[in-house]
Amino acid sequence: MFPFPAAFEQRERALLGPRFEELFTPRTAAPARGVTVNTLRCTPQRLAELSGLPLAPSPFCREAFALTDADLRPGRHPWHHAGAFYVQEPSAAAPAALLGVRPGLFVADLCAAPGGKSAQLAAALAGQGLLLANEYDPARASVLRQNLERMGVTNAVVTNEDTARLAAALPGMFDRVLVDAPCSGEGMFRKEAAAAAQYSPALVGHCAALGASILDAAAALVKPGGYLLLSTCTFAPQEDEAQAAAFLARHPAFVQCDLSACGFGRPGEENRAPAAAAAFSAAGCRRIWPADGGEGHFMALLQKREDAPAPPRPGKPWRTGKPPKEWLDFAKDLFPFLAAAPGCSAGDFWMLLPAAALPETKLHILRAGVPAGRAVKGRFEPAHALFMAHGARCRNREELTLADPRTAAWLRGEEIPAQTAAPGWCAVLVDGLPLGGGKVSGGRVKNHYPKALRNLG
Repeated sequence: MFPFPAAFEQRERALLGPRFEELFTPRTAAPARGVTVNTLRCTPQRLAELSGLPLAPSPFCREAFALTDADLRPGRHPWHHAGAFYVQEPSAAAPAALLGVRPGLFVADLCAAPGGKSAQLAAALAGQGLLLANEYDPARASVLRQNLERMGVTNAVVTNEDTARLAAALPGMFDRVLVDAPCSGEGMFRKEAAAAAQYSPALVGHCAALGASILDAAAALVKPGGYLLLSTCTFAPQEDEAQAAAFLARHPAFVQCDLSACGFGRPGEENRAPAAAAAFSAAGCRRIWPADGGEGHFMALLQKREDAPAPPRPGKPWRTGKPPKEWLDFAKDLFPFLAAAPGCSAGDFWMLLPAAALPETKLHILRAGVPAGRAVKGRFEPAHALFMAHGARCRNREELTLADPRTAAWLRGEEIPAQTAAPGWCAVLVDGLPLGGGKVSGGRVKNHYPKALRNLG
């Protein structure tokens, strides 16, 4: 039997009564594991039929699957390296799907690392509109940037910022905002022993206060008529129902949306926000319990009224720059469709900017669009990100398959024989999915796959 922290179990038994054993069943099972398909790369049907992964449909998201082999290491799969899927506990795929993102919208994910939900939002945008993916912790922000690069996202701006600074710089700019709030992690007890070891009622209180401040910043980012989704992977009332109810009390410009028809999970719990005003309905929230096939999630969807005051549009448009000649010569040969793409310099790198850009700000931006590479001594050195974003359309390609032994060799960092690519820079693909870039010389593809990403050991 999996041991829960005493304070947690005491609280939940008091709130749930005899339902405790039902909702937290099975306590002896392995944690739920799954993958979420990156539809920028492939369809769920293609992943299920051709990847060779042991998958079962997920009830929480049509682009997600549960893994049926508890010992599998999907992160080593070539299609994972190529960004065709993200390894994600099944219920964690539910929140992003509830935001109704469609191509062309401006979307913000305020607590985005490690990047699974951001990748879902980017896939729903289909390369149109803009995704702002923010993470406050610098190390986690770097992981977020790397994951969005692997997934081939071209229209994201990745920031490492305090959410209050984002709100001040970009008020009322976003159609959709996701706050997957930092939480006490009660839904991670079965998955991560550290979550149970560090748990305390004081941690719950700290996370509730932090979540409230992030939600207040998020409220300022939402444009009139836009939507804000609060999600957590915890069961604590202060972080869930009571948090959503308190937000509505502080922000009368927002109304709650009813999630009862979403098709999964169960309603929120009335006794977790007993003093809530009439503007809040626990039944309109959604909970996923371990008994439902996930580790645990809470969601509340809120909409800013159409008649809410709209703040002035901030700042000047992002300035583009003159591309270096080395890039133009390189793009003409391998990526002609990118030669006229808007860009700017970032240090010595040439960046390909999203068509829908943010205004100029003093925010700490880790990445805007796609780093194309840099000019060095009269030649252009392409970035790994360029091949991950656009490799499938590169004019010079080395084509691999899952069954080709060269694929495993490439992911170990080895040179491989060239069979389809001509001399010079080329994209390396597995089943049409990008695995970065290499350089063909003497009939072999020199390996430029980043060392930190290789399958070693």
